[in-house]
Amino acid sequence: MDPIGYRRWAIAEGFIPGESASDDDPALQSHETACILNATNDDAHVALTVFFSDRDPAGPYAIDVPARRSVHVRFNDLTDPEPLPRDTDYASVLESDVPIVVQHTRLDTRRVEKALLSTIAYAGD
Repeated sequence: MDPIGYRRWAIAEGFIPGESASDDDPALQSHETACILNATNDDAHVALTVFFSDRDPAGPYAIDVPARRSVHVRFNDLTDPEPLPRDTDYASVLESDVPIVVQHTRLDTRRVEKALLSTIAYAGD
């Protein structure tokens, strides 16, 4: 199979709500996710860098995606080198050593009426 994807992806819109309708159920906590597909025969080593409007970037965060697998990375769970702030606008860039595909998803449960947003990230090599 020919490789599918690109080595560099950007998610220009990011925001982790500071509140959730249910803090007891992790599945219903407000969150941002990068869904990463590695359809190659080699493991992907991904560096994620987060950019802010009023401070230096955070990261890079190291993410490994095994060959022919997908990984869903919750931005809420990123801690090394630092946790991401809540209620703060940001953007992110993912750089991989093999071609990958990235989709961005947000679940906002601040209200009982939940909102789900999902879009393919911007790809560029």
